[in-house]
Amino acid sequence: MIRHQQKHTSPLPPLLLILLFFNFTCAIDFVFNGFNSSEVLLFGNATIDSRILTLTHHQTFSIGRALYREKIPTKRPNSSFVYPFSTSFIFAMAPYEDTLPGHGLVFIFTPVTGIQGTSSAQHLGLFNLTNNGNSSNHVLGVEFDVFMNQEFDDFNANHVGIDINSLKSFVSNDSGYWQDDGDKSFKELTLNNGENYQVWIDYEDSWMNVTMAPVGMKRPSRPLLNVSLNLSEVFEDEMFVGFTSATGQLVQSHKILGWSFSNDNISLSDELITTGLPSFVLPKDSIFKSKGFVAGFTVGVFLVICVLVLLALFLIQWKRRRERKRQEMEDWELEYWPHRMAYEEIEAATKGFSEENVIGVGGNGKVYKGVLRGGVEIAVKRISHENDGVREFLAEVSSLGRLKQRNLVGLRGWGKKDVGVFFLVYDYMENGSLDKRVFDCDERKMLSYEDRIRIIKDVAFAVLYLHEGWEAKVVHRDIKASNVLLDKDMNGKLGDFGLARMHSHGQVASTTKLVGTVGYMAPEMFKTGRASTQTDVYMFGILILEVLCGRRPLEEGKVGLVEWVWQLMVQGQIVFALDERLRAKGEFSEQEVERLMHLGLLCAYPEPKARPTMRQVVNVLEGKKEVDDSEIENMDSYLLQQLKSRDILSEYSQYFSFASHPTFQDIRISSSISLTWSESVVEGPFEMTTLE
Repeated sequence: MIRHQQKHTSPLPPLLLILLFFNFTCAIDFVFNGFNSSEVLLFGNATIDSRILTLTHHQTFSIGRALYREKIPTKRPNSSFVYPFSTSFIFAMAPYEDTLPGHGLVFIFTPVTGIQGTSSAQHLGLFNLTNNGNSSNHVLGVEFDVFMNQEFDDFNANHVGIDINSLKSFVSNDSGYWQDDGDKSFKELTLNNGENYQVWIDYEDSWMNVTMAPVGMKRPSRPLLNVSLNLSEVFEDEMFVGFTSATGQLVQSHKILGWSFSNDNISLSDELITTGLPSFVLPKDSIFKSKGFVAGFTVGVFLVICVLVLLALFLIQWKRRRERKRQEMEDWELEYWPHRMAYEEIEAATKGFSEENVIGVGGNGKVYKGVLRGGVEIAVKRISHENDGVREFLAEVSSLGRLKQRNLVGLRGWGKKDVGVFFLVYDYMENGSLDKRVFDCDERKMLSYEDRIRIIKDVAFAVLYLHEGWEAKVVHRDIKASNVLLDKDMNGKLGDFGLARMHSHGQVASTTKLVGTVGYMAPEMFKTGRASTQTDVYMFGILILEVLCGRRPLEEGKVGLVEWVWQLMVQGQIVFALDERLRAKGEFSEQEVERLMHLGLLCAYPEPKARPTMRQVVNVLEGKKEVDDSEIENMDSYLLQQLKSRDILSEYSQYFSFASHPTFQDIRISSSISLTWSESVVEGPFEMTTLE
């Protein structure tokens, strides 16, 4: 229903008639209980399915945008007066089974159509890396974001925010609503669980209100966001209004089920149909309805009650238990390295934790440079930790502190000030992180070809030690150039164990929480959320390629790094993947470059069981040979044989979304790698050597 309002009046002075006519013709309102293609403009992956506006589908790195078919008046011409508006819509973020959901949805005012100048994933199809934050965008958005992006100062992965020309929200809050009944407390809502939610957005007299609630519920009286906004410099005289959304490596379907908009009728939202709407919530596992589950749940509740009773009794002895915990901590210090350092010593070394000494900001706190007595330089990371996890935290630090290998950043000790505030003391790395010497640096700071090869070997030895060289297997989970530090002699040392986890040898990690850095995480992590030594090998393969190529894994407007190198290999031009600044100098071996590029691609292979182990990687880098009972065959011929395989071609084509490939008979792989391989290559590990 769309109507442009016109009213008839008695004779009035001409000027007043002109003003009234202008105001009346600017009024616009519409209600869509379902959509068709004549009512909205569709861009990107947006479609209309069964009268439901679907912005994104089960496709990675996609953008969908839908706008009302024509511009609407938003500001009085040649004036700073912004017209009021009231809009309401019903949306759902529908997850897919066995897939982690992302990224989000934005209601927008924009001066232009199309999706040019926008990016997917964390940019939500709204801006890109270049134009984000530009005042010339003239874009207002209300975002419903389900991915925490530190670069945009997101505080969690389930929030609502108002965006003005930038993805750094002007104001934001947890998604949810304030209850009108009972204690009037805040009720949080999960955006991406498939539920239908209704949103109300009102703007009048430079005030904007954003309210949301489950569909069918009466509009809460207290808005979720209430902020004073002057949009006179943001809005043009006429703007398009609509929605945009995006997916990244994480995918979900963003759907709009109904939409109303008005310049003069705040109650128009009452005409939206809120009953009988389809549900997009994934069905629960039938096990929850079984008798066994009900019985187990009952027993579990009983046990929880028993535990709570016991805890209540133990609280009586709280002071005694606290002293006992303190004594346990002292026993721990005697049993494990690193030793505890006095807080006063750490404070003096960092000049009272002066802001001038801040050299970095990590996920858990700031990092300070310090100098101990005697002139020893250190790096101090300050970490805040909850009381309940103090003993577990100390046990983890003691284990990581006992890791001793020359290519790992040394942990010298730890300190403590108050309850829950810890300090980790590391060796200071004079030359900073590897990424500062490879990407976006001048000629004077750029690493030479020889330095890059040596640092790659240093990191390989470090990862091999984590996987096989200690009493427990350590999975790092965040191997990348920014986590490789360089000492005064330009030796590479792997650091930042904030995501590392330890397991007994032969044990499989049980956690399914997705952590790491996009661009470095292996494909299987997005399906299972589980890290392993094989995902570490994948990250190391990305490290090899980014250090040799001088390119980050993901760059705006460019093909992904692995796909780019793979294409060059298929074309027989893999040497051209080498950093063009190094190629200009000409001080490198083409044979060695090909060998290392192939090794990087093999480590970053989509199928985890086909990747080498770190021991095999080190043997290749060191030029060693390994022989076992299986037949040794040349890697050149083996790779050609595998690349000719239709299965492998299909797998890579699906992984990179290639339309076609050159024939593999034309590929010539110049490599000095060879390996031994068992008949059951998918089931077991394989040996890799080098041919001389």
